[in-house]
Amino acid sequence: MMLMAASFCDVNLGCGLRKLHDFHSTRNGKTRSHAHAQNLCSYSKQHIYLKRLDIKQVEVKRRFKLHQVSSGKNAHSSELAKEDDISMATLIWRAIKLPIYSVALVPLTIGSASAYLQSSTFPATRYFVLLVSSILVITWLNLSNDVYDFDTGADKNKRESVVNLIGSRTGTLLAAYMFLVLGLIGLTWVSLEAGHLRAMLLLTCAIVCGYIYQCPPFRLSYHGLGEPLCFAAFGPFATTGFYWLMGNNSSVNYLPLTGTVLCASLLVGFTTSLILFCSHFHQVEEDTTVGKISPLVRLGTEKGSSVVKVAITALYSLLLTFGLSRDLPSSCVILCLLTLPMGNRVVSFVDENHEDKRSIFMAKYYCVRLHALFGASLAAGLVIAKFVSKRYIPRLILA
Repeated sequence: MMLMAASFCDVNLGCGLRKLHDFHSTRNGKTRSHAHAQNLCSYSKQHIYLKRLDIKQVEVKRRFKLHQVSSGKNAHSSELAKEDDISMATLIWRAIKLPIYSVALVPLTIGSASAYLQSSTFPATRYFVLLVSSILVITWLNLSNDVYDFDTGADKNKRESVVNLIGSRTGTLLAAYMFLVLGLIGLTWVSLEAGHLRAMLLLTCAIVCGYIYQCPPFRLSYHGLGEPLCFAAFGPFATTGFYWLMGNNSSVNYLPLTGTVLCASLLVGFTTSLILFCSHFHQVEEDTTVGKISPLVRLGTEKGSSVVKVAITALYSLLLTFGLSRDLPSSCVILCLLTLPMGNRVVSFVDENHEDKRSIFMAKYYCVRLHALFGASLAAGLVIAKFVSKRYIPRLILA
């Protein structure tokens, strides 16, 4: 009995232990399952939170980009609004380009002053006929330039373009060539009266430079050759041609070509080319669009501002060099050096505003002021040398 009781107890104890083990195993399994479920739930919540955070970041970036675009559009709209606020009187003034006509006055005046230094003559009537004729030729240059830039699309957004203002391409072109014909008549009349066909040949070369600069099929300005053509046309060609016409009279048939007039003509060409170079600063985008490869399209405005600085330095360096070589009288050097503040003003203005399309528009007019002041100083120095520097004798280059 006792043996059977012990066996029963062992069986029951074993069953109880197995049940207790099974109970704990089940409980631990449930506990682990619950913990795993909690971990999964926590991970899921964290994943959802991070996903929502990413969505919010993307939304913030999107709104920021939209704000940037909107700000850009608003700035562009504001700029356009400012352009729209320009009065018609201002547009007409810009279209006339009256200050630009100094490029007709300066070569003639310096050529006349050089002739006066050499021959002591100043035929006033001839001077005014040549001045009016030069203005007519420059008017042709400006009007035809507007027409041909209109044809290529370069002046599409240029409100001060004469073609855009009057709305007639044909009328503008006819007026341009009418002015050219009248200008040629005046130049030819003076050349025949002076009996100096060599001078007329030089002036014709200057006009040809203007034609191939802008007119089809040449349009050399679209290939970046505008500045060299401008230098040749207004410098050696026009200034020397006027020098011969203004110095020719009954007692002096042919003036010699001297180092004085040649050096003076180089300085005139230099300052005139600087005007053209600076006129491209506010048109880089338009020129690029139509394939007009101006120097500033190649260089960019930042490098272009450095070129202006180098050009002004070169201008006054040449002035001093010509003075030291005695090709220019000391009076010319002294008076022209007085224009150095204007030269510095050109450099600083371009350096500060070369990225501001609206402000840099004025750069060419600062160059016009420098061109006019430098030219007037050069001409005055030549006249003063006639009375003060009695021993100054221009160096002969060509008889």
